[in-house]
Amino acid sequence: MALTTERTMPAEAIRAAIEAGQERLRALLPALTDEEVPEPSELPGWSRAHVLSHIEGVGLALARQARYALRGELIEPYDGGRPARAAAIEAGALRDAAALREAVRAALAEASAAWAAVGPADWSRPVRHRDGDLRSALLAWWRELEIHTADARIGYGPRDWPRELCLHLLDHMAPRVPEDVHLVLTATDGALSRRYGSGDAPTVTVSGPLGDLAAWLTGRRPQHPLDCRRSGAVAPLPELLGWP
Repeated sequence: MALTTERTMPAEAIRAAIEAGQERLRALLPALTDEEVPEPSELPGWSRAHVLSHIEGVGLALARQARYALRGELIEPYDGGRPARAAAIEAGALRDAAALREAVRAALAEASAAWAAVGPADWSRPVRHRDGDLRSALLAWWRELEIHTADARIGYGPRDWPRELCLHLLDHMAPRVPEDVHLVLTATDGALSRRYGSGDAPTVTVSGPLGDLAAWLTGRRPQHPLDCRRSGAVAPLPELLGWP
């Protein structure tokens, strides 16, 4: 099995990428108006306010995982589980632009402080989030931050995702590829190719810019249509499985 970015990218590099992503989000927030807050996001049924409220909540939840792991304690990401998480997002989505900006900024500040406290020897400490460790929780926060910043439609999209994030997403989202397909992803903006599934299955080749490939594999809309071929002929994109 090939090594993936989940196992090869240094934790400090991931943390630096997250800090850059948080700073980017902070810089985008001031332009958000009260009129734009209730407008649709990229996620069906969610407004921009829903997405920003979710970024706030998941940032705090994963920061909490770090705080408790350093004490040697395990705790659920959200008090009250997913029902409480959903209720908090709905309630938070009722806020105006100024309140959302302040809440997201506070969550980002707490995330920075919590993850800065994690030392080099701490990354294997267990957490309750997906029964993983601090390194996997850090990666989860990176994904949540970058993907949902794009979902909010506030001036940042998948084409803007850092290359290392795209490579990580191509690895992490591999379980979404159906077993009955030999999928070949080819980036047209660099010498990169990824193969998924058995070579005995029918080969489906999907080509496009790296950010668009990562967007599609995460269930997001590519900026431009991807080129999909089956046995050399144009074909529809394969249906992906659920989120891993």
